[in-house]
Amino acid sequence: KMATGENIPLRSVEYRKGKGLKYSRFHSEDESSSMDEVPLMLSEDGFESEDGESLLSRNRQPQKQGLAALSDGVKNCWDSCCECLLSRCRRRSEPKPRTVWFNRSDRNEERYPPNVIRNQKFNIITFVPGVLYDQFKFFLNLYFLVVALSQFIPDLKIGYLYTYWAPLGFVLSVTMCREAVDEINRWRRDREVNSQHYKKLTDRGVVRVSSSDIQVSDLIYVDKNQRVPADMVFLKTTEKNGACFIRTDQLDGETDWKLRLAIPSTQALSIDSDLLHIEANVYAEKPQRNIHSFIGNFSRNDEYKTEDSLNVENTLWSNTVVASGTALGVVIYTGAETRSVMNTSHPPSKVGLLDLEINRLTKVLFFAVVVLSLVMMILKGFGGPWYRYFFRFILLFSYIIPISLRVNLDMGKAAYSWMISRDKEIPGTVVRSSTITEDLGRILYLLSDKTGTLTQNEMVFKKIHLGTVSFSGDSMDEVVSHLRTAYAHPAVAGQPGSTTSTPSRRGSSAPQPPMIRRTVVTRILEAVKALALCHNVTPVYESEEEENEEVEADQVEADQEGDKNITYQASSPDEVALVAWTEEVGLKLIRRDLTSMQLLTPSGAIQTYDILQVFPFTSESKRMGIIVREEVTGEITFYMKGADVVMSSIVQYNDWLDEECGNMAREGLRTLVVAKKTLTEEQYQDFESRYNSAKLSVQDRALKVSAVVESLERDMELLCLTGVEDKLQADVRPTLELLRNAGIKVWMLTGDKLETAECIAKSSRLVSRTQTIHVFKQVSNRAEAHLELNAFRRKNDSALIIRGDSMEVCLKYYEHEFMELACQCPAVIICRCSPTQKAEVVRLIKQHTHRRCAAIGDGGNDVSMIQAADAGIGIVGKEGKQASLAADFSITQFKHVGKLLVVHGRNSYKRSASLSQFVIHRGLIISTMQAVFSSVFYFVSVALYQGFLMVGYATVYTMFPVFSLVLDQDVTPQIAITYPELYKELTKGRSLSFKTFFIWVLISIYQGGIIMFGALLLFDADFVHIVAISFTSLILTELLMVALTVRTWHWAMVIAEVFSLGIYVASLAIFKEYFDESFILSLTFFWKVTVITLVSCLPLYVLKYLRKKFSPPSYSKLT
Repeated sequence: KMATGENIPLRSVEYRKGKGLKYSRFHSEDESSSMDEVPLMLSEDGFESEDGESLLSRNRQPQKQGLAALSDGVKNCWDSCCECLLSRCRRRSEPKPRTVWFNRSDRNEERYPPNVIRNQKFNIITFVPGVLYDQFKFFLNLYFLVVALSQFIPDLKIGYLYTYWAPLGFVLSVTMCREAVDEINRWRRDREVNSQHYKKLTDRGVVRVSSSDIQVSDLIYVDKNQRVPADMVFLKTTEKNGACFIRTDQLDGETDWKLRLAIPSTQALSIDSDLLHIEANVYAEKPQRNIHSFIGNFSRNDEYKTEDSLNVENTLWSNTVVASGTALGVVIYTGAETRSVMNTSHPPSKVGLLDLEINRLTKVLFFAVVVLSLVMMILKGFGGPWYRYFFRFILLFSYIIPISLRVNLDMGKAAYSWMISRDKEIPGTVVRSSTITEDLGRILYLLSDKTGTLTQNEMVFKKIHLGTVSFSGDSMDEVVSHLRTAYAHPAVAGQPGSTTSTPSRRGSSAPQPPMIRRTVVTRILEAVKALALCHNVTPVYESEEEENEEVEADQVEADQEGDKNITYQASSPDEVALVAWTEEVGLKLIRRDLTSMQLLTPSGAIQTYDILQVFPFTSESKRMGIIVREEVTGEITFYMKGADVVMSSIVQYNDWLDEECGNMAREGLRTLVVAKKTLTEEQYQDFESRYNSAKLSVQDRALKVSAVVESLERDMELLCLTGVEDKLQADVRPTLELLRNAGIKVWMLTGDKLETAECIAKSSRLVSRTQTIHVFKQVSNRAEAHLELNAFRRKNDSALIIRGDSMEVCLKYYEHEFMELACQCPAVIICRCSPTQKAEVVRLIKQHTHRRCAAIGDGGNDVSMIQAADAGIGIVGKEGKQASLAADFSITQFKHVGKLLVVHGRNSYKRSASLSQFVIHRGLIISTMQAVFSSVFYFVSVALYQGFLMVGYATVYTMFPVFSLVLDQDVTPQIAITYPELYKELTKGRSLSFKTFFIWVLISIYQGGIIMFGALLLFDADFVHIVAISFTSLILTELLMVALTVRTWHWAMVIAEVFSLGIYVASLAIFKEYFDESFILSLTFFWKVTVITLVSCLPLYVLKYLRKKFSPPSYSKLT
């Protein structure tokens, strides 16, 4: 129905008394009920009623009387009491807003959580029970435990205790050791973080405290390059301008530095200890996950009564790092209430899909054991202690579910992990969770972070276009020479004492020069000057002395000598790239504070500009502006830069902007349009008065402020168009192409803005050139979401770009419909996505598609997503190792994910599928022989093979050849990468399915029947001859079946086959109680074993040859 493009009503039935049936699905007090009738897509089966049926049935129930009514009354009373108790318990733990007094923890209204980081899954008490529960919640292990325990009952004992307890104990001990190592490593990492020391301001002076001892209301110093230990409100800084930079890469994944402002009234205090002697507090909202917002107030209640409103710019969140100066803050949230902890989910115990499938097959095999035992009992008769015989039959046939299956699979997982870590083509890869290596071969969705994962987050200025001429690459030298020419002639550059093309605007009546045609030199000058002034970049010097000095004209030489120590910091790497480029061409930003900035010209002069207003970039406005006044001339200029979609309507008419923007976008460049407007003093004063009054308005403040700013944004002079490239990680494009051909859908989840995400999606070829992109409009309510979903549904084969807040609205009202549409897209990009939203997207994909999902990232903000995915992949990058340590697999570069999935994931899954089915076959064949033996000998519940023969069968005689299947491969790694389409077959799970399982069951029944009946028909004198003939044929059959299963021989496989055969031949001579030496040396024994073995194996070899001849598998066509 979706393909027809019809609008189909989204409805489900709800019953309302007195009104009959009404079509409705969601209720919202703030939404019109008429929205329930608006049509939207519907699946074939429609949507089930959420509460309609229960309401209908409730209305039809007759009224209860007598005892029934009394019992219902008692039940309702009990339920209400329980709900009351639960609500009281919840109320205590529910976080509330708080008032925090400086350095006065005794005045706190309630107890707050300790400031302790804890990432462990267990503690000393819960470790053993927790690990045992994780193991025995699977039917396979629970069955082994019950069988092993039954051997303590004399009447049910079949063999030796060690034959049952040794494999189970081995599995449990290996699992416990692995979990213990992981827990110890987590504990060490937590201890390292919790024991970090910080300076605390107290009445006794400055004391040192560990991070775990920090409490709410403490005054804590955080030095440069030190981690913020808890969520704090920023009070004072050593920076003179009252602001400092912080790095938030471990919180939101962005490596750009963020500017934070100290509270003005506390920054104005002369010394830090004054904070201890003022009556002040901070009111903070209740703890929440949103890292981009904060609502609070600072109040001073002594004789200097002041009150300041606080927002996110006045905060220092936990796990961020102070990048400039020393910050002093008051702690408002600790431990579990900090933003970083609330956005981090606890690591779940992951279980591979193959393990779940084998667990399902184990239940089928158990059912077969019970049925077979019941059939044997029916044929035997229910005389005597039949239940004892029944349980003995169950134990006799327990080899149908081989206890060695778990051992072989765990050893196989360890082998795959070793192979991955030793692969020289993906160096530095670490497997931290060896239990899910097979899941790498079943991935259908890969969710990737952008910053540091797909890109290096290093912006490089590539191109500038002035309308008639453009400069890029080698031609940048011309910009340098033009700029030097401009500043060498004062009349052109507008330096003090010159005649400028734009007159002074401070009311002077200087004669204006005649208008002249603007040359390339003047246009380059204006464009470069605009880029050097229109930004939020701050130059930071390595030494604090240089950093805090006032830059004056006589300091030019000193500054030039200290050029190598300067770094630019801003909230956007694009701005840093632009300012760094202006420095390269000769116009350098050397100083900036909240009120002014200074530029160093190519001629060595310093120009000072007063910052009058700054209009920061927002995702809604998509532009930023600044109004500056040149200190000497008094010229006031309004500069603006932004996305072409908004700037094209702001600048004066031109015929080249749209075309060049398209050209740069196709080159994968991030474009910015730069414009300016010169203002008179009167124009600015008029604007300032209107702007200040708009900022003071209580209602619709944002709308009024934007309206005043927009009054300036008319007929602006277009200066230039810039193109900046975000460097991609090595081989990102071919890797994404490889994953796409392998049938893996890649989603990009980023905290960055929409324009950046769209640009990277194009440049990385996440969205191919032939695909269209549908940008999901900003929606805030159900009606808007409804209309946008209908618009998106009509776009076929389009990549989707959506903001995180818009996605939240869609998921609130139309979760199923949105996920159904999104999962059909070839690529999805979600921008402005919080860490919690990333994890939620993973959960929704798993829930709605029931397919395996992988997540890859490199920052602390990706940890929740990585832990929520079926397979989490962390990259060791610039943002630290937090994602790598929390991931199941750690790699060093994004390009390594291709081989990790397409080669190692594919091999791990196919090998484990073959190994598990062969181990089941090994158990089924001997159980079939046991069933034939018991049937022939009057249904006796006695084991066919006693003692070491049963133990040796699953260990020394067949273990090495069977386990050597972990070295098998159908194609070489080079072919698997060259033809990634082979990976698509794995997602369907055909290597281990009920079809392949039942084929192996039939093979086992055939071979077991042939061997047992053959031995019974050909034996002559003694029962021990049956054991010798059948067991020898069984061992040879198993070795030949391994050879039949192998697709590519490895030298270790040959050694395993020869070694196992040699051990069995040696045991024929050693275990004389099981074998008659004279008989096994006779020609009769040899020909009987040969005939039985050939009859059991030869037909299967013939079938394999015919299948390969007439219906070859896809991989065989490539080898």
